[in-house]
Amino acid sequence: MARVPTIGVIANPVSARDIRRVVANANNLQIADRVNIVLRLLAAAGSCGVGKVLMMPDMGGICAMLSRSLERERSQSHHFPEVEFLDIDVNSTVEDTFRAAQTMRAAGVAAIVVLGGDGTHRAVARECGDVPIAGLSTGTNNAFPQMREPTITGLAVGLYASGRLPASEALVPNKILEVSINGRRDIALVDAVISTDRYVGARALWRTESLRSLYVAYADPEAIGMSAIAGLLEPVGRREPGGCAVDLCEDPERRKLTLLVPIAPGMVRPVGIGSWQKMDADRTFVVDQEAGVVALDGERELTFNAGDVVTITLRENAFRTVDVSRCLHVAAADGLFRLPAR
Repeated sequence: MARVPTIGVIANPVSARDIRRVVANANNLQIADRVNIVLRLLAAAGSCGVGKVLMMPDMGGICAMLSRSLERERSQSHHFPEVEFLDIDVNSTVEDTFRAAQTMRAAGVAAIVVLGGDGTHRAVARECGDVPIAGLSTGTNNAFPQMREPTITGLAVGLYASGRLPASEALVPNKILEVSINGRRDIALVDAVISTDRYVGARALWRTESLRSLYVAYADPEAIGMSAIAGLLEPVGRREPGGCAVDLCEDPERRKLTLLVPIAPGMVRPVGIGSWQKMDADRTFVVDQEAGVVALDGERELTFNAGDVVTITLRENAFRTVDVSRCLHVAAADGLFRLPAR
């Protein structure tokens, strides 16, 4: 008996609710909006052959509202895949995302669709292994997940999960920054920032005065967040080899130039630049700051003290994502959406 095409869905109920939403006047995505995104995703994926969805449970109300919405939609003869909520304990921390990604990977899902910002996608990428990710942007800065209508993402994921598009056409490899502190490892998908702060505190990074260095896997001039510093200085494509390392400097005697950078929605700040250089794959950079915090994809995550050895290494081909644009173009060229004539 053929296996039912199955995907995973991880929807973060608290993404886009950090301090940057207060200081930068950014929008706050409500639970009902997130549920509507999931409904559009499910409808499109189901139309392309996805029969089952494993979804992360939550304490924020997404799953409860989604269950009610699915009952209403199905009563109107709308077709949706079977939705099964994972049998895992949740506590509204990043551990929920880790456990959900691990469970979905073990269950053999074809892909994991992620609703969240850079931090949520980073958490899934850490645990997904060979399972590809499809991202939907519902966070604050969103340098990694691209802004796209969830219906289109659902179509692309459905085409791949149902076997109508092979991995060679549907998937693309991605870079990461591997961060190590005395052997303790974590990753960043877009940027790692070294700050002189000695505490995590409010996790979101939005002040520039304490920043000392920046490392990016890629940098787009149109991005919002810390990666925009490199994007406006020395752009590096998402699919290009290598990354960029930037020395940040507020000392007027040492800095070479000052950039105006959109470090958060609606927040443009001057940032002093001391120097910058290319990061080649697998070349290890040793951080020379004696103590402070490493912020990963815009959030303070790792503290370090004097004597700790902090290294940053760019890794290529680290995990795969669904190339939504390419999937739709190939599907159109191959006539995959054409129904047989009666």
